Amino acid sequence: MKRYFLWTVGCQMNAADSAKLAAGLAKLGYQPVEDPAEADVAVLNTCAVRQGAEDRAYGQLGRLRRIKQERGDGFRIALMGCMVGLRTTELEKRFPFVDVFARPQAFDDVIVALGEEPADLGGEFWPDAIGEARGPTAFVPVVHGCDKFCTYCIVPYRRGRERSRTIDDVEHEVRVLASRGVREVTLLGQTVEAYGHDLPERPDLGDLMAELSAIDGIERIRFLTSYPKDMTDRIIASVAALPKVCEYFSVPVQSGDDAVLTSMRRGYTVSEFRDRIARIRLEMPEAGITTDVIVGYPGETDAQFRNSLGLLEELRFDKVHVAMYSPRPGTIAWRTMEDDVPAEVKHARLQAVEALEQGIAASINDALVGRTLPVLVESVGDEGTRTGRTRSGKLVHFTSAAALGDTPEVRIEKASAWSLKGIVANPALLG
Repeated sequence: MKRYFLWTVGCQMNAADSAKLAAGLAKLGYQPVEDPAEADVAVLNTCAVRQGAEDRAYGQLGRLRRIKQERGDGFRIALMGCMVGLRTTELEKRFPFVDVFARPQAFDDVIVALGEEPADLGGEFWPDAIGEARGPTAFVPVVHGCDKFCTYCIVPYRRGRERSRTIDDVEHEVRVLASRGVREVTLLGQTVEAYGHDLPERPDLGDLMAELSAIDGIERIRFLTSYPKDMTDRIIASVAALPKVCEYFSVPVQSGDDAVLTSMRRGYTVSEFRDRIARIRLEMPEAGITTDVIVGYPGETDAQFRNSLGLLEELRFDKVHVAMYSPRPGTIAWRTMEDDVPAEVKHARLQAVEALEQGIAASINDALVGRTLPVLVESVGDEGTRTGRTRSGKLVHFTSAAALGDTPEVRIEKASAWSLKGIVANPALLG
């Protein structure tokens, strides 16, 4: 029996890629193992967006090197994901014990390195090798790559240009997932609203979601991650009009200062960003909206940082993902800008954003106490505990006999900045 070890770090796209690769390996007769020492092949699916993710991959590589020294060619190592660029010369020098370096979605490169035939798996997107869902939710990539080239981001260099899957391809995958018990799918793209611009018929994300809404068994559709310039009024209206599409948006702003946004090459102004948020709330007043912010970007002054704080206070997001800027080799900022904001200033700014957001999130969640909301059960714990999410993305804990994939009505009893607690409003309806 052939065995594989698969380690994944990074975004939801990486998780989906790993699930796809695992499905392909399963078709070839490979079985997963938790210990790389028991495997015939070890695959590390890596992330290069943050230094911490790279450091974790380096630690795993050190562990695999020791196994390789003991077992020789009987143990093969594949490094894939965003740590791997077009040129692998430096990686090959640094990690000569690695057998194959594969860019994101380059599944065939891994399969060929194992001496297998990738054509048996069905082509580029492997339509017949669909990852097994772990529970009632699943991630489904719909557009790969990114054309934006923001100065701080390595993703376009590693994942390539935007490439959309056809509606038929995505629909096939979602139908299979629904037949396996999946009730909610999250459509993924580095900039998901870019979906379809490169296809002959030029469908948009709204068209795709409309087609997927007709699939029996699928109760909820989400999408990640939004880019303000690509989020058209038509797409926002589609979200509002399609009952299965959740009123939840992840819209990174990155900075609340126009000069910083220009330096980042984000392609929009603060005013244009405000307009997109206002449009969402006009169509869906109770929509959940999260954002991302980078603090300590090269040249960011105290006044520019205060502009970011002011925007966050004004727009009151449900959650803010905040990160300190760190230079990523190969990016525009790394090549042309000095990382000149001191580390202690970056830390102070991060803590200021976190403190502000904790208060805002707590206030938003407090307003939900007493409300009854449908919650899709995503995990089952000890002593009847259940965890799931509302349509607007709120994490809810409650005690119930509800099964995975059920959507009971839950009355919210308590709230914190990060989650809600409640009780099932009509337990008799669960049968």
